[in-house]
Amino acid sequence: MTERLELYKCEVCGNTVQVILEGFGQLTCCGQPMLKMLPKTNDENFAEKHVPVFNEREAGLEIKVGSIPHPMENEHYIMFMEAISKDKNRMLLQYLYPNDEPKTVIRDIQEVENALEFCNIHGLWEGKNDKH
Repeated sequence: MTERLELYKCEVCGNTVQVILEGFGQLTCCGQPMLKMLPKTNDENFAEKHVPVFNEREAGLEIKVGSIPHPMENEHYIMFMEAISKDKNRMLLQYLYPNDEPKTVIRDIQEVENALEFCNIHGLWEGKNDKH
């Protein structure tokens, strides 16, 4: 069974999908099962550049990728960021591109519990909001 907001990736073509509505069965692509993506939360070698960090700002809740800025180059960059409300009923998805600043500011989602980001080289990472 799939659950709302889970991410799956095809190991053949790289298609990535997110579950909108829960269901039974197995997601497949290119003739094989898709793999559920499990976010990393801590890695001594990369965490400072990958784990989302939360900061309260006057403009809203700022989420930036890493306590040390992540590279945003053509070969290595954050492809998207996602913030999810505590009740999992709302989310913000922001696509990023090389040379963008790897951050977002949320003004309208209350009680953001966690954020995900996807690095094109190092995969999916999750940060928890301990400020709410």
